[in-house]
Amino acid sequence: MKAELLKIAEAVVGKAAAGEQVEVVTVHGKETEIRVYQGEIESFTAAESQGVGIRVVQDGRQGMAYAGSLDSDVLNETLEEARDNASFGTPDEFQAIAEPDGVESVSLDLLDPSLANFANEEKIAMAIDLERSILQADTRIIGVESTDYVDSINTSAIVTSTGIRRANQEGGCYVAASSLASDGVDTQTGFGYSVGRSPANLDIGKASADATERATRLLGAKKTESGRMTVILDPYVTAQFLGIIGSTLSGEALLKGRSLFADRDGDQVAPNFLTLIDDPTDIDAFTATEADGEGLASRKNTLIDQGSLCGFLHNTYTARALGTSSTGSAVRSYNSSPGAGPLALKLTPGESSQSELIEQVGEGILIQGVAGLHSGVNPVSGDFSAGAEGLMIRQGDLAEPVREVTVASTLQRMLLDIQNIGNDLERLPMKSSGVSIVVDDIMVSGV
Repeated sequence: MKAELLKIAEAVVGKAAAGEQVEVVTVHGKETEIRVYQGEIESFTAAESQGVGIRVVQDGRQGMAYAGSLDSDVLNETLEEARDNASFGTPDEFQAIAEPDGVESVSLDLLDPSLANFANEEKIAMAIDLERSILQADTRIIGVESTDYVDSINTSAIVTSTGIRRANQEGGCYVAASSLASDGVDTQTGFGYSVGRSPANLDIGKASADATERATRLLGAKKTESGRMTVILDPYVTAQFLGIIGSTLSGEALLKGRSLFADRDGDQVAPNFLTLIDDPTDIDAFTATEADGEGLASRKNTLIDQGSLCGFLHNTYTARALGTSSTGSAVRSYNSSPGAGPLALKLTPGESSQSELIEQVGEGILIQGVAGLHSGVNPVSGDFSAGAEGLMIRQGDLAEPVREVTVASTLQRMLLDIQNIGNDLERLPMKSSGVSIVVDDIMVSGV
């Protein structure tokens, strides 16, 4: 499939006219989504898709067009449409198709053959097993709202008239469930998941235990008193915060005046034990990849090194506009032009487990879930406010559950107030991995 997609893209690029740059992205994908309920299939979707995206740049004018077909006539029409769109574009001196930058790509084995050969019956059985495991785990579990098995295999190729020629193939899968627990008075929900390159990597026991514990330990949750507290963020919550922080560390955010880290290169923005990297060459990351959205080799980029801000993420355009080099951080789908942003974020883990962090904190709150985080963050000022739920920490142990509380601070203050980082790195089905972190002096609003 990689060879076929390359051949198609090369044929289109070969039609580039004098004075124009052409970029062609061809894709083919297979995806399965299965949801079970009460031991039966509630929905089953097996989809196969293909498409092409073509960008044309001439005299600084960019045109983009795409289609959901690789038919030769459609390819020709899409190329002409991109050219036509370029003729109406606004000239931009920084607009250009990426060129090879000499960075060698890291070879990553991102597709386990067993994924393609995993029978649908076995996928269904895995989802049913997860649901059954949760229902049998605790008498307070009264139901499972949803149980899903999802997998995908994606192949893509990118060829440009500037000399880029690359193809990638990636695959992954996960199981996830949302549980429902009750003690006869209160009802709470919880979730659990497991991700991997192949079904053999999926841990039904872990997903079941997480879904059970997250629901049952919140039973009887109430609001807590308001005040400034030390909080521990669960890995899943940390990953959501990292995603927001990573987006503000992009060249695109800089150009739009929407980065709270603008003009802060070299500043101490976090404690000296904190290092934040974007490393799509980490094969264990769910979003690992050999190349970015413009076909440049993906690479490890350190954004915060021992607390010091040391870099931003750039694609070709933002790099040219800001007088620097691409960091191989173009993000896009075949039907969009490249943006710039993180591909696989993670904090360098610390040495303590979450239970050890709880003991060390002594008094505070463990936040296991947040709501409205993305809508509650101002990316320019860094102010955030989000609904939260979790468990109080008293005398070094988990205590009563709390819900309907609000946590508030600023992203800048939160980074500086990080007191410790756990060793419980979790791979999640998103662009950020998670780890427990301890943050001091967070405003918690309850009753």
